[in-house]
This record gives sequence, structure tokens and C-alpha cells, in this order.
Amino acid sequence: MGLLSLGTPLPWDQAKGLASEVRKHGIEQFLHIWRNMKDRQKDSLLWGDEIEYMLVSLDRANRRARLSQRGHELLSILQIDENEKLERAKQTGEKPELEALWRPEFGRYMIEGTPGHPYNSTVHELANVEANMKRRREIVTSLMNNDEVLLSVGSYPTLGSGDFLIPPHKANGQFSRSLFLPDEVINPHPRFRTLAGNIRERRGSKVAINMPIFHDINTPRHFIDPTIPLDRNLFPGDKEASEGAALPDHIYMDAMGFGMGCCCLQITLQAPDVDKARRLYDQLATVGAVLMSLSAASPIFRGYLADVDCRWNVIAGAVDDRTAEERGEKPLSKSRFVIPKSRYGTIDTFLGSSDGHFKPEYNDLKLAYDHAIYEHLVQNDIDDLMAKHISHLFIRDPLVIFEELLDQDDSVTTDHFENIQSTNWQNVRFKPPPPNSPIGWRVEFRPLEVQLTDYENAAFAVFTILLARALLAFGDIDLYIPVTKMDINMERAHSRDAVLKEKFFFRRSYAAAEDDDKVSFSSRDGEGDGVVEMTANDIVNGSSDFVGLVPIVEMYLDTVDMDTCVREKIDRYIMFIRGRANGSIMTLAAWMRDYVRSHPAYNFDSVVLPEINYDLVVSLDDIACGRRSAPELTGKQ
Repeated sequence: MGLLSLGTPLPWDQAKGLASEVRKHGIEQFLHIWRNMKDRQKDSLLWGDEIEYMLVSLDRANRRARLSQRGHELLSILQIDENEKLERAKQTGEKPELEALWRPEFGRYMIEGTPGHPYNSTVHELANVEANMKRRREIVTSLMNNDEVLLSVGSYPTLGSGDFLIPPHKANGQFSRSLFLPDEVINPHPRFRTLAGNIRERRGSKVAINMPIFHDINTPRHFIDPTIPLDRNLFPGDKEASEGAALPDHIYMDAMGFGMGCCCLQITLQAPDVDKARRLYDQLATVGAVLMSLSAASPIFRGYLADVDCRWNVIAGAVDDRTAEERGEKPLSKSRFVIPKSRYGTIDTFLGSSDGHFKPEYNDLKLAYDHAIYEHLVQNDIDDLMAKHISHLFIRDPLVIFEELLDQDDSVTTDHFENIQSTNWQNVRFKPPPPNSPIGWRVEFRPLEVQLTDYENAAFAVFTILLARALLAFGDIDLYIPVTKMDINMERAHSRDAVLKEKFFFRRSYAAAEDDDKVSFSSRDGEGDGVVEMTANDIVNGSSDFVGLVPIVEMYLDTVDMDTCVREKIDRYIMFIRGRANGSIMTLAAWMRDYVRSHPAYNFDSVVLPEINYDLVVSLDDIACGRRSAPELTGKQ
């Protein structure tokens, strides 16, 4: 969830006047990092994953499944143990014995778990990832009540619909002012409620999220959601739904919690140096949409089947703090820029690196950036592409400012920089080293949907890391496509069964030579810019236009010495990825939609009734815990 600080968060009417000051000091903090760390070299390829979970309470007698606010309680217990071990290690000078680290997320029912220590750079370590993920699940499960289950799913099917929360609360909170979500779903950390309130205040209205309804046999063709309380008159924004915010034939959601209450799988990897981090940032950005389509896991929102499979656009809408002027709906007057996208979206500009593949025409999106900040960065020896990147991030306002953290020494802290950097939620994130830390230049890969089982999550994590290492090992691989085509890919990746039905823009290339254990690649430009439309299967498994991401990974693995058992385990993960791409293994989104449509209580009207949701949650938990086999979802393990 980004930067978490303790203190007194300022409401928007106080915070907005301090935005320029925070930006000014944030830039100075970045420059201090750059001067001190730009020549850092030969860092190990350490990495880690983040998995977010939901705690669900089962009422077996009445067949109801509700999100449990005890998630925050369990998190507090987990962090007590973690902090005790860290304090003991500090006193003894020994390395802390941590199996996992635990962090809060936006939802009070959510828990984020990461490995206790980064995974090392060896291929053999990849065989330990699944076991670590299983252990994290076991640790949380050991603290749960008998009526609770732990799910790793993208979106909770009935979030904001009827009796979905325990203890129950009315949707009348001051921070979200949602028609559907009470503020009690929000984690009590002071940052989160302020974030929800300040996004709404800055925007000048509630967020308006509309996901297309899945039109089933009995779904009205001009679907108007009858559950929206259009007559509520508690807050000024209550009338927005009836004035056009709620679109026909769509599932309407009106609060940050609908997006940031979703779960994900994220991977952060350390590069050897800043140049390699820039290469990974650019190249991984181009594959994000395709891999997201393989991981699709979010087909239900607010109790309705949606005609999308992923949560990405829900989150983008949930944190869209742009004013009407910034959205281009009114002429600029009080705002500084017209901004094409939400703070949550695909990257808007590539960084370039020494690999020689970047061309200026790939940055084909008209970029909004702060020209004064850009000039200041260039005057301080920041190259053009990096200066554009940073000055683009800094067109945004800081959303949460802690009163106690206003005055900082820019040479020893990065809180102001991270305040803005961490609330630009893009498909990849370029992460400078923290001050006074052994941590190096990193890239965070963000588009993956969290998977139901630890096996699936391990497969996606391991494949992503192997692809990243292959991109570093084979420097002649060029996956650049224009930014605007990457945006199109991301939209296509949302659609129902996109992994099977959509085509994605991708660069044509092929293996040119494989000699003396050396593999080389070259672009086959052909017509235009060498970018053509391919299916996910073509991109992942290979075709006449592209060698394939899986073959690239396998070529890389062939250059690495490893035990047979390790290679066999990795090969199983790769076969799973192959299966998702060619359709022989279902996505969780497709599985969930099929489950609902085959349920005896389903009326083919797109409505996921409470008893359907209960049976769905029980079935998902049975699969996640190994009590039910689902080879159609996970493949042969």
C-alpha cells in the first residue's frame, strides 16, 4: 500500500496548501539519492513477493459468508511476534529469524504477507518460494477461529452488497460517504481513512467506478441497478448516482474501498545497478497486460457478475482524485494540468537504458509534466528521460501529509519523495534505494491478479523472476512497443476471457542464433514499427512472429546449472503458465463465473445471491487448502 507513517494526517483543506512544499523537498530528496547511489554497482538479484489475503467469516447455519473485521486484530498479533524478533535481533546483533513480514492493507479484513527475508539470486532458491507462501498461510490460519477462512482472491464477490460484513455497520461514514461501504471496512491506521477522504475532497466528488454488467439470459438489456439507494440524502454527494455517475448496464461503485479493498500479487526485484533497473522497468512494462490476462481472477463486483475478468480498472477508478478540469471535462482554471489517467494505471513514459533499444517514438503519449521540476532536475545532471519520468510523477499532489513529518532533513530521509512516488500506482514502479540502507535499485511488477492457491502464486512469481533474469542475461531482447499501444493492451486484458479471445500489440522478434551456449535475439521489424497484434498464446508460448516468453525463459534456464529436482519443479510452473496461455488451464475468473452460472440457485440474471456466494467461498477455500482437487484451474501439479 506504499508509505505508511504514524502521526497526525492532515485533512485536505489543510494539506492542499502544503503540496508545493512537499513536492519541492521530495525532488531534493530524490536528487540526494541520485547523487549518492547512481554509481552503485553489482547488487545481487534479490527479490520478494507480496500476497494479500482476505479474512472471511462463515455462518454455516444460515449459509452466509461475510468479510471479517478481525483481519486487523490478527495483523496486530502477527506484528507483535515480528517486532519482538526484530528487537531481540537488534540487541544480540544477530540476523532476525523471521519466516514472514506482515503489513496492513486498506481493508480492515485484509492482511499482507511477504517473505521474512528477500529470496537470494540463485535459481535453487526458486524451489523454496511455494513453501514460504504455504508457511505464511499456515501462520495466519493458526490464529483464526473455526468459522474463519483465509482467501487470496482479487475481489470479494459481495463487497458492498447487503449483509457482507461482520460485525455489520451502516454505510454512513464521513470519510467514504459511500452508498454501500461503511467506513468500518477501512483499516484503522490513520493514513487510510484520510486517504479515502482526501481523494474525494480533492476530486470534488465521490469516485465513480462503473464495470460493465455480464448480460446473462435473464439480465435486463437496459440494466438499472435496483440496489442503489437513490433516495438517500445524508451527504451532498448522494445525488451523484442519480445525476449520471451510475451508468446503465454497469455495476456502480462509489468509494476507494472497492478498489483498494481488492487483493493482488506483487513482485519486487533488485537490479545490479540503476541502468539494469531501467531496462527491467521498460521491458517488463510491455508484458504486464498479457500476464494480467493469464492471472485474471476478478469477475464479480458488488454481488453482480461483471463482463470483465480483472480488478485493475476498479482500482484505477477508486483512487482517481483528478478534478473535473484535470479530467478534461472543464477548461483549466484552478488546476495546472489536463491529466489523461488516474494515479493508478500503466506507465506514461519509458526510462530507456544503455541497451540501445529505446526510440523516442515509443514515448508517444502526450506527457503532462512539471516543466519547472524538469528543468531543475536537468540542471542537476538528471538525463532527459529520467527527468521526464520524475517530473511527470510530481504533477500529482501528495494525498496524505502527516503534520509531524513536514520538517525533514532531505539528505537523510525520503518521506516527501515517497509520499508522491508511492501514490503513483503504475503497472511497474521504479524504486530508488532508501537512504542509509543496503537495498539497491529495484523494480516492482504490479499487474498480476492474486491467485487462489500457493502453487499458482508461486508459478507466476517464479516465471516473472525468470523472465526478468532472462531479460538481463539476453540484452539484445527488445520488447518495446509504443506507450499508447500498451494502454490499449491493458484495456483489452480486462475483457471477459481476454486470455483466449483478445489480441495484444507486441514486438515481432525471433531467435537469430544459438551457438556455443550463447543465445542471441533480433527484432524482425517488417512493416511499420515491427509491432503486430498477437494472442496471449502466441506471446507466451511462441509463434511465427515471436519466439515466446516461455521459450526465452527456457533458453535462459538451459544456461544455468541446477539440480534435476529444481529444474523439474520450475518446469511444472512453466507448464502451468503455458496452460493458462493456451487455454488448457482456466483462469480463476472463468472458473468463478462458471461456478456461479452452474449453481442451482442462480437465476441467470447476473445476481450472485448470498447463498451462492457462501457456497463459492467454501469451494474456493476447499481448493486453496487442498481438500478439493481442481486440475481445470491449477493444472497437474
